[in-house]
Amino acid sequence: MGTTTEDNGRVFDAPSDNFVYSLLPRWLWPYAQLARWDRPIGWQLLMWPCFWSAAMAAAVTAEANAFRPGQFIAHLLLFFIGAVAMRGAGCTYNDLVDHDIDNQVARTRSRPLPSGRVTRRQAKIFILAQALTGLAVLLSFNVFTILLGFASLAFVAIYPFAKRFTDWPQLFLGLAFSWGGLVGWAAVFGSLSLPAMLVYLAAIVWTIGYDTIYAHQDKEDDALIGVRSTALLFGEKTKPWLVLFYAAMLALLVAACLVAGLGWAAFAGLLAAGVMLFYQIAVLDIDDGAQCLKLFKFNSRVGLVVFLGLVAAIFIG
Repeated sequence: MGTTTEDNGRVFDAPSDNFVYSLLPRWLWPYAQLARWDRPIGWQLLMWPCFWSAAMAAAVTAEANAFRPGQFIAHLLLFFIGAVAMRGAGCTYNDLVDHDIDNQVARTRSRPLPSGRVTRRQAKIFILAQALTGLAVLLSFNVFTILLGFASLAFVAIYPFAKRFTDWPQLFLGLAFSWGGLVGWAAVFGSLSLPAMLVYLAAIVWTIGYDTIYAHQDKEDDALIGVRSTALLFGEKTKPWLVLFYAAMLALLVAACLVAGLGWAAFAGLLAAGVMLFYQIAVLDIDDGAQCLKLFKFNSRVGLVVFLGLVAAIFIG
């Protein structure tokens, strides 16, 4: 049980060698922890669907000899900033909603709110600051993309409560976390079409898969306090479900690339990503919390490989 870290300002399940603890003043540590800056995997996983969609849109423009490298780079930078800001705001909001639950879970009771290092009022002010940063990024795009970005807030608001009313909170996380699959395309074309929708759906099932692995870390505590998850729902049948989700992700991305008319490089990236995805399933031990966390984080590499294949498709087809 001894997981609180009020004496040293650290969080139990975050790496102690992160830049947060070497570069930021100590008074900022709790805010960095609320935003999960010491755990970059979250913003990375939020960012990849944005990057996939942006790269796919860029590859389509390249086929039409209308590729704008400056716009592509600028969009990637904006999506990076937006992912860090909005993931931080979402985590802070989630911690406010789950304040009492986090205090009952061994892995989370050392977080800033349950440990008392940040007040609820301070957390709310911090949400506002991060949300304004995200808004500044969103306002850099066309009107359609701005409206699309605001539409995502419905899923963002619902997600923290999903574990209380459904066995599928990972689905609601996917609906929110995958929105960049739509935004990246809309930022280029000012509209949506089938490839973007397929990328969005692919990112949703990917999210359900990797977050089910993540949720296996907390399944004992979740069962005790009545919190629901796909990890508890699937139990010993988790691996067959992961095969379904990861196969669906790959199939949807293959379909998106076909509809968009992309070349062989994009499919090579998907093949490599597929090997990485099914490696996770092969080695997964759902009763090993440390391994579950490691495999969850491994998905950022999967996202990178998919992205690199799409970038290659811009230049070599």
